Amino acid sequence: MAITLTLIILILSVIAHEVAHGYAANSLGDPTARLAGRLTLNPLPHIDLMGSIFIPALLVFTQSPILFGWAKPVPYNPYNLKNPRWDETLVAIAGSATNILLAIIFGLIVRFGSIPLATGGPMLDATMLSLAATIAFVNLFLGLFNLIPFPPLDGFTALRSALPWRASAVFARIEQQIRGAGMFSLVFFLIIFSYIFAGPFYTLVLWLLGLITGS
Repeated sequence: MAITLTLIILILSVIAHEVAHGYAANSLGDPTARLAGRLTLNPLPHIDLMGSIFIPALLVFTQSPILFGWAKPVPYNPYNLKNPRWDETLVAIAGSATNILLAIIFGLIVRFGSIPLATGGPMLDATMLSLAATIAFVNLFLGLFNLIPFPPLDGFTALRSALPWRASAVFARIEQQIRGAGMFSLVFFLIIFSYIFAGPFYTLVLWLLGLITGS
């Protein structure tokens, strides 16, 4: 039951991440996502069979140290943005910012919901506290993971678009080459991350989560 719940939370968090990209783009002048009907939390228009179901399920059921997944990318046209350079950076980080905000909200629910009442019990029962803690952890992990500067993660897009033109052009060529390798580049990155960086990254997420929840 706990594994299934974690999977559902991960899928919904991935969808919230993508919708945030669309809302950010729309607010900055690009209505592409809105006109495509993608500014909705209804999962159906967003679900990608591989990224939203298969990969998250595999990671959760194998108790992988990585929680990762993706929805169908929300379409947007950077040429519609009012200030393409900086606005593209804002669009790129909007997904992670949303996940981190959700992590803070539900982490604070855990923090204050566990305060003992006059009756001696906590404000929220153990089930609700566990649910809020899982939502906070999944969103914090997902938000920070997507800020890693490796394509196709948002951290790379944000970095590329914020750099001066010449450096940005170099990064764009690197991104094109890596994306050209398709799933192989992503699998290679996940393997390297799992064996080298997953432990420290996991520790960082738990430490930040402890700061938010006070535990």
